[in-house]
Amino acid sequence: MKPILHAALLLALSTPISVLAQDATAPDALPLNRANEAEFTGDLKGDANAAARLRAQVLLDRAYFGTGEIDARWGSNTERAIAAFQRSRNLEATGAVDEATWRALRADASPALVEYRLTAQDVAGPYATIPDDMMAKAALPQLGFTSVAESLGERFHASPALLAALNPGADLTREGTTLWVPNVQSAAPAKAASVVVDKSDASVMLRDDQQRVYARFPASTGSEHDPLPIGRWTIKGVARDPHFQYNPKLFWDADPGHAKAKIAPGPNNPVGVVWVDLSKDHYGIHGTPEPGKIGKTESHGCIRLTNWDATAVAAAVGPGTPALLQE
Repeated sequence: MKPILHAALLLALSTPISVLAQDATAPDALPLNRANEAEFTGDLKGDANAAARLRAQVLLDRAYFGTGEIDARWGSNTERAIAAFQRSRNLEATGAVDEATWRALRADASPALVEYRLTAQDVAGPYATIPDDMMAKAALPQLGFTSVAESLGERFHASPALLAALNPGADLTREGTTLWVPNVQSAAPAKAASVVVDKSDASVMLRDDQQRVYARFPASTGSEHDPLPIGRWTIKGVARDPHFQYNPKLFWDADPGHAKAKIAPGPNNPVGVVWVDLSKDHYGIHGTPEPGKIGKTESHGCIRLTNWDATAVAAAVGPGTPALLQE
């Protein structure tokens, strides 16, 4: 059975808009064509601008200017992504979607939502609860996904809450269940001439050989206790599905009873599914088990991205790629 056509709210967005505002009641916000009466559910139910924000986030993701976890909400990650996209297209970097920005985004005419049918592997997992304690994590043979919803969120760059809102009542335990999911970017970006980590912008950017930014991803970039190591470094290499070598002496907030430990790979590994090693000892660009916190919380000094964005960066760099870490 096909899912309820919440996509009708999204795919009808074919006319330019003047502003994508945080205020859902703004007079110049996009009016939706409700040819189909289905609506988002939960916190997004009745929000006339939810579909507009969702379409913008998907198109930004497809253009390599992602907002992190796609959630159809307005926030700093989305606003910064829009501003970066505008700069890359020589538009005024306002962080709001004006008509020129909307035209640039809509150069990609792909649908923002597509159908996905659950497979037997999706349903079977395996899925398991991941403990918070690092020593308990070290006892696990794998740090895989905890649920079908988490796995789908990772694959489609979306918050599980958004997927639930798009597919109310969908049975995630049944093979063949058809879902509406964001039509996100799956191809790797072009090879980078250099990488820039910008603390003020909370981002990782890829530049070509003309110093132009052609991809940008939201990031968590250190903290007061573990500041970002400002300076010019290089990429030493890339490790996919890495083990995490936990050393409590390197963490100011570690449990004093902890010992060194080797944490198994997986999307819920503390460094996610990829580690991009920097020439600064103990520092790297890596993934995370908590994509919804990227750009919103601090890190232990390293540069943390969503797993899908870290994978994209890893595909674009190699040993010797320059990495500028700046304020």
